[in-house]
Amino acid sequence: MSKLVARVLTLAAVVGLGLAVAGCGYNTIPTLQEQAKARWADVQNQYQRRADLIPNLVATVKGFAAQEKNVLTAVVEARAKATQIKVDASQLTDPDKLKAFQDAQNQLTGALGRLLAVSENYPELKSNANFLALQSQLEGTENRIAVARRDYIDAVRAYNTALRTFPTVLWAKTVFASEKPMAEFTASEGSDKPPQVKF
Repeated sequence: MSKLVARVLTLAAVVGLGLAVAGCGYNTIPTLQEQAKARWADVQNQYQRRADLIPNLVATVKGFAAQEKNVLTAVVEARAKATQIKVDASQLTDPDKLKAFQDAQNQLTGALGRLLAVSENYPELKSNANFLALQSQLEGTENRIAVARRDYIDAVRAYNTALRTFPTVLWAKTVFASEKPMAEFTASEGSDKPPQVKF
């Protein structure tokens, strides 16, 4: 009878230990980290989509507004700079790398805004089917970028929170001690002020 009780207790201890390990949060950190990396890939994908649209947009505008050479040049240069700065998943814990990437993308956003503003001075450009299609694709891409960035921020928040909350903090301080919090996107400088509209 005592052997049976010992076996039952051993089995109960093994099952209890298995349940404790399964529910302790060990898998939470790597799972959330991979989700954040996947969201970062989505962000990069959308920025690449925008970069791919720009040469066609510039070529279309150039055909109608060749005298706006400085605006066209600024867009081409900003695109070149934005596509040169790469941040892969292993660099997501470096806020300086992410800021450099974000700054380059913000410069490109500003240059594109100036390019689209130029179209207001050229009625024939505004009615050109190629320009309208490209402008629509670019606007859709900007929306996708905003969604991808939001999803990345949410994934990073969940990962960073797991590194600091119980019970996953136990794993973060021991087994995953080399894992650092990931950097988030921050608002652009001056984005807290409303734009000035002058007529």
